[in-house]
Order: sequence, then structure tokens, then C-alpha cells
Amino acid sequence: MTVHWTAAPRRVSPLLVLGTLAAMAVAPAAQAADSKTVTQDRLTNSLNEPHNWLMPNGNYMGWRYSKLTEIDQTNVTSLKLAFAYALGGLRDTGPSGPQNEGPPLVEGGIMYVADGWGSLYKVDVSSGRKAIKLWTVDGKVDHEGNSPRSRGIVMLGDHIFENLADGRVMALDRASGEVIWEKQVGIITPFGAKETFTSAPMVFDNRLLVANGAGDSGTRGWIASLDATNGREQWRFWTVPAPGEPGHETWKDTNEAWQTGGGGLWQTGVIDVAQRLTMWGAGNPVPAFDPELRPGDNLYSDSLVAVDIDTGKLKWYFQYVPNDAWNLDEGTHLMYDAPVNGVMRPIVGHFSRNGMYYQLDRVTGAFINGGPYINDLTWTAGLDPRSGKPIEYDPNQDVQRYRVGQTGARGEVVERSCPVGHSGVSHQPQAYNPVKRLAYGAGAEGCPNAGGAAPGVVAVLDAQRGYASDQYFGALTAVDVTTGKVAAKHIFDFENQAGVLVTAGNLVFTGLPDGALVALDDVTLKELWRIELGTPMKSPPMTYAIGTKQFLAVVTSGRDIHPVAYDQLELSSYVFVFAL
Repeated sequence: MTVHWTAAPRRVSPLLVLGTLAAMAVAPAAQAADSKTVTQDRLTNSLNEPHNWLMPNGNYMGWRYSKLTEIDQTNVTSLKLAFAYALGGLRDTGPSGPQNEGPPLVEGGIMYVADGWGSLYKVDVSSGRKAIKLWTVDGKVDHEGNSPRSRGIVMLGDHIFENLADGRVMALDRASGEVIWEKQVGIITPFGAKETFTSAPMVFDNRLLVANGAGDSGTRGWIASLDATNGREQWRFWTVPAPGEPGHETWKDTNEAWQTGGGGLWQTGVIDVAQRLTMWGAGNPVPAFDPELRPGDNLYSDSLVAVDIDTGKLKWYFQYVPNDAWNLDEGTHLMYDAPVNGVMRPIVGHFSRNGMYYQLDRVTGAFINGGPYINDLTWTAGLDPRSGKPIEYDPNQDVQRYRVGQTGARGEVVERSCPVGHSGVSHQPQAYNPVKRLAYGAGAEGCPNAGGAAPGVVAVLDAQRGYASDQYFGALTAVDVTTGKVAAKHIFDFENQAGVLVTAGNLVFTGLPDGALVALDDVTLKELWRIELGTPMKSPPMTYAIGTKQFLAVVTSGRDIHPVAYDQLELSSYVFVFAL
């Protein structure tokens, strides 16, 4: 069934009416089951509904934590496939596949999931034995000139919202699939670059937050607030400030690099409900590997920005790497309260792509502590204990050198630099266990040649290296947030691109690009269970319950952008669901 695009006043297509009636005839109980409105209070307190999964990262704090305990360390080896459901969107996806990177949402036994092309599926999973399609809405994304990627959908009231790869945002009625409104928010800039979405939206207090992630394409990153009722834009915050705006003075070039300066927002932010602040990690400045072309700190690239939800005004920021030379995008963050030196602190924590785990005061943005979470880190000698900036950072220098032989500055050859490429944790969703006060980050490590070498050198050296697994490998790291130190680490053969889920059953789950879905001990990170699905995974697992029965679900697939041995796997577009 295809739903045709509509604008207010609303119009329901005949196909939609027929498809909805058919769905009601097949599963009338399911239609009643999801009639409960998703209120703001339910979203704010989503941890108290562990049988549902109401937002991509589980709650506003980004925890990806579930209180469900039926599946635990004593029985996880008995997990078996309960059912699977095939998604569309595998057509014309190219060699990397559909890039299905968003987890499903579940409310009242009804599952909602989007594929890479933005087609949205509503299925009844209440039986626990199979999935019954209720409706499908085709996102109508032109396959020419767009990449098939989805990182999640959100719900509020009786509506469901999604970003589309072509820069559109749409709201649908959850019951019928009718399109309530649709807005073209991302545009083609005056420089010919295309704004697009690589993160899931967020919804809070009838505001829909969306963000431009196409920084590497030569656009300026931004976060926009839309009225969830009609899509009207309320405010916009730019991560690369224009002339006259605070921070613009940190772009000291004479060639107007700020106009195409990057700072894309690759992943969804978090929300501090009490402060009414939303915090997002901004990506690298552009051009990525030539800091001399854009002298200055290049705010607010490589930064965490805390923005007032009501006004769109910046409250505070923290820049991880000024004048970045390595393409160090910043992705997801975690919010939690934890004791530091015996004092309870409101904290925002982050596995940075630069290899450091940071803890900041989430009220002021002040640096609390930080240090390496990767095995080998060479680009800096460490962090200043007061400012949190790299020790070598010099505010009097327009181009930062950091450690000699590491930045890939003009005329400098880099033979070994750690981390580089897609090392560290980039876009992969992190997780937090509030009981054990452990933060989890999954990504990659390694010290390949080239690093951030000068343009033209990178491709040659990367080709020589071939992304061999002995130089570039996957890692899942647990950090004790009371100390900021690494508590455990698990090494995989290949980089992790999916992110993690942690549960009160003392388990951590993740999917791998070599086709394995695994469960690990949440303290030691010892592997406890594995099933080979035979297709890559780039979506984090999620969990829900029907009655007392717990289910584990994961969406496939999408190849990693640095394929190695597992590149022989077939692509797919599926939801796999497991239970005891």
C-alpha cells in the first residue's frame, strides 16, 4: 500500500482507506492496542515503561537501557529466533545497502520501523509469534542523488515523525498512516551543496528537533525546531556562526571558509528536561584535512553545544579539538548524575571520536575529567586537567600543531597516527547502566598509516594499508563514570558500526558488520551468546515485552564503509526478533 502525499486540509487516498480497512479486518485487536496517546509525560518517564520502546535511544538522556530482566546471564544462551519481518528499500541501494541504522519503536504491541529510503512500516507484533503488516507508507525519496539512510523515528501524541534522506520532514497519523504534514527543510545551498538528515529527529513539548548532517558536503550544520502540529519552523541554531554572531571570529581565514564550514550533526542529541536544554555533538570543520585553509578554532565544529529548547539560543559549548585536522566528528552523548570525588554531579559524558572519554558539568559545560578509552592514542600527550583542551593547544596560534608528525600539516608526512579514519566511537549510539554507573561505547581502534595526512597522501596510504583487521579492529569499551577510567574492553575482528543496548538482565547487546548478533556480560564484557545472521548490522538492538515475555529486536543491514573479509555477505532489509 502506498500513501500519497497530502497537505492541509488532509486528504486520505483510496489506497490508504482500502489498506487500513484490510488491516483492521486481519487484526482488529492490534488496532485497539496502539490507541494509547504517547504523551509528553510518557516520553519523559519512558524508563518506567520497559515493555515499550518509545524513542530511538530509549530516553531523553541517551541511555539505551532497559529495566527488563527476563533475558539474563543465566538463560541468554537459550535465545532463539521468534520471527522476522522483511522491509522494502533494498532496491537501488548501491554496494553499501539500505543503511538501515535506526531501531524500531514499540508501543502497545505495535512496532513502527523505517527503512533506509524512509518507507515507514506499522506491524502488529502482539502475538509474539509473527509480524502482521497494518500499513506501509512509501517515503517517495528519489533514488538518484540521495543515499538510503535512516537512524530512527519518533512519536508524540497520535503522530509519528521521520526525517527523509532528501531533506524532508513528515508527520503521519499513527492509526492510519495518513500524512498530516510534510516540509522541505533541507535545501540546496547557494554553493550547490545539499543539506540532508543523518540523525533521527527528537520531539519534546510539541517541538520537533531536526538537524543538518551534511557538513562534509560543504554545508553549515544547524539544529532547527519545528512546531510538531504543522511543521512551522520556530528557530534555527547554526553550528558555524555567520559574521556578527558569537564564535565567527574563530574563522580567521580570508577566503570565507565559514560559508561551507561543516559542523554537521551526524547523530541525535540528548535533552535535559529540567533545564530545557538540548545538547548535540557537532562534526568536523571543512575542508576536513587542511586546517591551514581555515585558521582559528573553527567554532562550533568538534563541539558539544547546549541550546535552549524554547529560544534556540546557545547556553554553553565545549570544543573537544579546536582547528581539527583529522575529521573528528562528534556523535552521541549521555546524561547522568554520578559522584565525582565524593560529590554528586550532573554530568554529560561522551566517547569522543578522538579516543578520549569526557565528563562535563551539564549545567555549565565545565570540564570535570577525561582520558583515553582506546588502547593506543598518539595525536596528543593528554588533556589539560583544568580546561580539558589538548595539552598542546595554544590559544595564541591560529593553526594548531598538537604533537609534531601527527596532524598531517602541509609538508608533514604521517606514518602512524592514533586514532584516525573511523577509529573511536563516531556515530554509533552509546549506552549507560544507571545501576552500575558504567558507560558503553562501541567503535573501532587501530593505528593505520596515513592518518590525517595531507590531501592526496591519505588515499594512497590507505590503499596500501587495505584496512587489514590487524591494524583496524572493533572494540566495545565500558567506562566507570565515577572515575572516568576504562573498566573493561572487548575486542572484535572488525569495527562496530551498530552501537549498543544494555539491560537490567546484566547484559550488553550489539550487532556486528560480519553478521553476528552478540550478548556480553555487562561488567566484564565477556561474550555469552552469539547468533550468525549472515548479513551486516548497523542498527543498535532494542528490547520490549508483550506481557511478561521479553523480546530482542535488531534491524539489518548496511555494509560498513571500510569493508574487509565480511564484504562477501549478502545485504538485507529485515527486522529479526528473538525470545527465550
